[in-house]
Amino acid sequence: MIDNTPNIPYPNPMLIEKVAEQRTIYSVSEITRNIKSLLQGEYPAVWVRGEVSNFKKAASGHIYFTLKDEKAVIRAVLFRGHQQGMKFALEDGMNVIVHGGVDVFEKRGEYQIIIDFLEPEGIGALQLAFEQLKEKLSKEGLFDDAHKKPIPSFPDTVGVITSPTGAALRDIMNVMGRRYRGVHIIIYPVLVQGEGAAEEIAAAILNANVRGETDVLIVGRGGGSIEDLWPFNEEKVARAIFESEIPVISAVGHEIDFTISDFVADLRAPTPSAAAELVVKNREELLRWSRDLFLRLKNSIRRILDQKKQRASYHTADVLFRMMQTILHEKTFTLDDVTKTMLNSIETIGNGKKARFERIVGQLDALSPLKTLARGYALVRKLPEDVPLVSIAQVNIGDETKTRLRDGELFSTVQRKEKTDTQGE
Repeated sequence: MIDNTPNIPYPNPMLIEKVAEQRTIYSVSEITRNIKSLLQGEYPAVWVRGEVSNFKKAASGHIYFTLKDEKAVIRAVLFRGHQQGMKFALEDGMNVIVHGGVDVFEKRGEYQIIIDFLEPEGIGALQLAFEQLKEKLSKEGLFDDAHKKPIPSFPDTVGVITSPTGAALRDIMNVMGRRYRGVHIIIYPVLVQGEGAAEEIAAAILNANVRGETDVLIVGRGGGSIEDLWPFNEEKVARAIFESEIPVISAVGHEIDFTISDFVADLRAPTPSAAAELVVKNREELLRWSRDLFLRLKNSIRRILDQKKQRASYHTADVLFRMMQTILHEKTFTLDDVTKTMLNSIETIGNGKKARFERIVGQLDALSPLKTLARGYALVRKLPEDVPLVSIAQVNIGDETKTRLRDGELFSTVQRKEKTDTQGE
């Protein structure tokens, strides 16, 4: 039997004791801390490529996962403060490139990379975010035709949500002014790129619905990079468009540009100018359409009348004449009866009115002052006031009076007053 045990000489006890007196002993914390310092000094900022696995998002908002390749793994941490610029959702199986510093979690003795930037490998972060949101909203039904509202053919008021200084607004105003000046335009000014733009666009859509002063909304801007157009790919803007009671036309960028807003809007226009052309009909087109409609209506009425005449020709003129003659006779008899009744009523009413008039005239005549004068009475008036005298107290000696008799008037001067006894009256 062969002995394969290594031939190691037995150590000298004196040598071991001497080495023990010179050795340095580290604690676990010290060695871990030293390793941490070495790693932080050697790898303060590195780029690492790998596949995401064991993805977990804590209640604090921090993200923990493992980066791996076919031979090794490394733990990774993406704190909540470094997630603000991320447009896409991180998930297991995604190949990514990360940037950060290598650190050691001392309590576990594990090394990890603290990430401050992360992007998908092979496809841009914005493009990945676009595809993820598109798939999500499509599954929820936000793109379904069943939810599309019709665009009014002849809107009185058009709302435009865009930058007040951008070329898109100028293009829209020029096209509408050229095609039909009668439409009213309300501008809702917003940012169309950069931080806060998506929030302003969504708020403007909500505000337009609350105010309820427009028949249709144009939401958009001119062309630009995917970063410039990104507010129209935000979920908050897409949901604002979907929830709008007012029909929305999306007009973002150039004809080759597509955004999430285009898919959820009731109508997608390739450019802002095209949106203006779609929503406002050309004046000449309207006039031509009106003339064509009038001619079609006129021809339709003429055809209907011709058909009625042709059908009427199937009946003999004699039958129609007799029917009309019978109806005419019946109406004539009815008219005669009505006329006779009216004349009798008028005569009865007239006789009654005449008798009443004569009775009232007789009563007035009997009460007339002229009748009294005719019986020998006189009417005396004081001059110059020309007021009736009913008492001698109204005049003094020398006053002038006027006496009205049946056939004329006498002018006198008062020579004497004599009071009579009226107690017996």
